[in-house]
Amino acid sequence: MQAKLQDQLSPCDAEVILQRLPERIRDALIARAMEIEYPIETVIEMAIATFLDTEALGFADCQLGRGQ
Repeated sequence: MQAKLQDQLSPCDAEVILQRLPERIRDALIARAMEIEYPIETVIEMAIATFLDTEALGFADCQLGRGQ
């Protein structure tokens, strides 16, 4: 059986990733998702993208009220 490639993490995939992270990192990602009101899978993707590419969309870009 061949795996289907996806452009984004599914909520199920995000849960699998979260369960394999250290508790403090898991808690920080969940807290940030709640703070910026984004799905946890999006927050995980942003964390990975920011790590891999410092010019990628990151958490600083998601703060409400910035740039006004």
